[in-house]
Amino acid sequence: MIDFLKEAARVTPSKRQLEWYDLGMYAFIHFGPNTYTNREWGDGQEKEEIFHPARLDCDQWVEALKSAGMKGMILTAKHHDGFCLWPSRYTEHSVKNSPFAGDVVKEAADACRRGGIKFGFYLSPWDRNSQYYGTLAYNDYFCNQLEELLTGYGDIFCVWFDNACGEGLNGKRQVYDFPRYFELIRKYQPGAVIFNDFGPDIRWCGNEGGIARHSEWAVVPSELCVYSDVQTGPGPMANQGSLGYLYNTEKELGTMPNILYSKGLVFAPAEINMSIRPGWFWHPDEEPHSLERLYQTYLTSVGANACMNLNIPPTPEGLFDEKDVRRLKELGDKIREEFGAEAPVRVEKLEGQPPTQPVYQVAVKKGLGQLNYVVLREDLARGQRVEGFRITAEFPSGEQYPLYQGTCIGNRKICRLQNPFAFQNPLINDSADGITRLKVHVTAARDTVFMKSIEVY
Repeated sequence: MIDFLKEAARVTPSKRQLEWYDLGMYAFIHFGPNTYTNREWGDGQEKEEIFHPARLDCDQWVEALKSAGMKGMILTAKHHDGFCLWPSRYTEHSVKNSPFAGDVVKEAADACRRGGIKFGFYLSPWDRNSQYYGTLAYNDYFCNQLEELLTGYGDIFCVWFDNACGEGLNGKRQVYDFPRYFELIRKYQPGAVIFNDFGPDIRWCGNEGGIARHSEWAVVPSELCVYSDVQTGPGPMANQGSLGYLYNTEKELGTMPNILYSKGLVFAPAEINMSIRPGWFWHPDEEPHSLERLYQTYLTSVGANACMNLNIPPTPEGLFDEKDVRRLKELGDKIREEFGAEAPVRVEKLEGQPPTQPVYQVAVKKGLGQLNYVVLREDLARGQRVEGFRITAEFPSGEQYPLYQGTCIGNRKICRLQNPFAFQNPLINDSADGITRLKVHVTAARDTVFMKSIEVY
């Protein structure tokens, strides 16, 4: 048991995964025939001439994303309807036969480079237009299109796949050759992370509403992420049960009872995605979600060992809706207001504590005002290890008050502190000098804890 936990503690991310974590928040761009038909899923029979973004301005997109603090963009180069936003040589169902007759992928990629953010693309494996779908020839067709995108648009930071399949809707079932797709990506864009339900690099969080788990582990069973590299041996209970039921919608992934039954562990962090509106494509009768909802999703994604992928759908003109542009700036302003100025504190690791239960003392200067957040980061290059922690406040009287209790930390854990002065506790409220220090106490870890930073806001 102890040996397995030490193995689990040493499961580490790749360089590309660490670089992905550094992005924090980026955007999905759903754009295509559905924008003009007011639908979410097209059937592949839409006429090419309906696609006509007469005022396409990808620089406007980029500036709006940057106002929110986003560092990347993922464009739907092809959705389920099979319509290609670039002039693919392998189909007539593309922009080359539309009134636009340009290359949206190139426009978006060039705008990202001008604006200093990363560019990636989504290529739907499900294609409701292709004559090859449901046959062995389709994987050749798909790889040809994938290669066009990998080689024609500069550096790619992310290639995003889902597992949507036509079975049950159009009577066709396609077996996707994902290992072949991944091999092409590694060949032409070795720095790109690959998103897929089952790995290899980034996995789906299990919903499209921006809802995070209470513990979002990046170290998860290989039974879930079958395309990821296995970094450990089997757990001590692996021969006494099965994890064959695992899927991304499970509430427990990577927690202790879960991993003990695994045949081996992988490093596969979650992306938490949602749209700024109820739909993924632009619809005239929809409004953007509230600032409060978007900000809370930021806290429970970027601030909970994941990244946030927020969809912004362009209008039929090819512009972001001004309502969405305003909401993006409001989100960025809120994040900058809350985390723009780190409080000047002194962090000291107390001596004599067990290596799996270290205590960090954070000295607080007088006159700082209310403390709202503590941001914790593990050194993920040495593995994700913390299972539980607590943060307490200490007052001049010596009294202590719990401000936060949490489970895993990972890349970044944003802890929104309780306000101890909101409660009628005379031992606290009589302390005129306020909080004198914070204590961050790791209560459980899989092996020696390596904290990268502790910040206070």
